[in-house]
Amino acid sequence: MALTESSTDELLLEQAGNIVVITLNRPDRLNAISRDMLGELSAKIVEADKDPEIRCIVLTGAGRGFCSGLDLVDAGQGGIGGGEGGGARPRQLFDLRDAPINVMWSIDTPIICALNGAAAGYGMDLSLLCDIRIAGESAKMAAVTAKRNVVPESGGTWLLPRLVGWAKAAELYYRARTVGAAECLELGLVNTVVADDQLMDTAMQWAQEIAENAPMAVQTTKRMMRMGLEESYDTAVDHLMAHLGPMFQSEDFQEGVNAFLERRKPNFIGR
Repeated sequence: MALTESSTDELLLEQAGNIVVITLNRPDRLNAISRDMLGELSAKIVEADKDPEIRCIVLTGAGRGFCSGLDLVDAGQGGIGGGEGGGARPRQLFDLRDAPINVMWSIDTPIICALNGAAAGYGMDLSLLCDIRIAGESAKMAAVTAKRNVVPESGGTWLLPRLVGWAKAAELYYRARTVGAAECLELGLVNTVVADDQLMDTAMQWAQEIAENAPMAVQTTKRMMRMGLEESYDTAVDHLMAHLGPMFQSEDFQEGVNAFLERRKPNFIGR
């Protein structure tokens, strides 16, 4: 089953077997997120997560940058969160349930970020929401919201301290620092750094390794890791055991055992 085409040329899709590559495609704006990109990115991530054939998502940007954040020009003209022509809207509660930041957090399909160039603001938060980050040598993360009199509204203040600790997160945000790929690796913000021309090959290799494993096991592990951030140890273990019983009854468990005994590569089908 193939994903449907994107409704905007600002977001590109490419499916390779069990992997889908989603590319932010506004290179002239360093892939700043427009209103059309916001809705379409959420829709395609949800569609990929629901597709049993998709076992890994790779998110990257076109051109020399990953994502420079929300398009402030678009926002100022009413494109993001504004009314028609930038006019005032009635006061209302905001709803982020379908926003990319919540969709990316809640899905069980693994996401790899192929970090090409700069990730700033919303773009940095998008990269932090990915399970794995592979950086090209020219990649950098810009925690510069304090220079714009805004905050990391897209989950950054929750994610970054959990990734690098309170003190380092405070340093990055309060000083509005931009860190290059090597320092990102040192801080644990990325998994590895590779030459720019090897970035997508490496990301696809890692995605393929993930896709070759049992999808139920990978996706359940991701869900348990996510839930475990807010659970006690006893609750987490109890949830794990509740999942384990049905997995023992699955065709993929039997395939894994048979492949081990027969010393061959398993062929998992997701059942």
